[in-house]
Amino acid sequence: MDDTGSGGRKRGGLFDDLAGVAGGAFSALAGARTELEAAVRSQVDQMVQRLELVKREELDAAMELARRAREAQEALEARVAALEAQLGGGAGTPASTEATSGETLPNTETPPSAPGEPPPISGTMKNPPPIGGG
Repeated sequence: MDDTGSGGRKRGGLFDDLAGVAGGAFSALAGARTELEAAVRSQVDQMVQRLELVKREELDAAMELARRAREAQEALEARVAALEAQLGGGAGTPASTEATSGETLPNTETPPSAPGEPPPISGTMKNPPPIGGG
């Protein structure tokens, strides 16, 4: 039996040619995919830089720093309250607004804040720069 088709070529040769063309097409598509991924990644990186977004690690570090500061503030508030109780000044009431010479000192207490808002911290900036040096 002869394995030749009507054109005189073997039937397997046609399939080999098709497999070669398909392999070349897949190779070209894989290269195009790699180039497209690199271009998209580059565009996303540029957009993140323009938006001044921070990385997750930097945000986590800032959150940890804020948590530690809050814990230190709470500890200091408890210590001040204990010292005031020892001095007999009461909890949160100023001991005296008079100076030793008898003159009245100006009231330096901050006005109460709106309900649900934390009290203002004296000596802070009104509009601090954003985190990340922007």
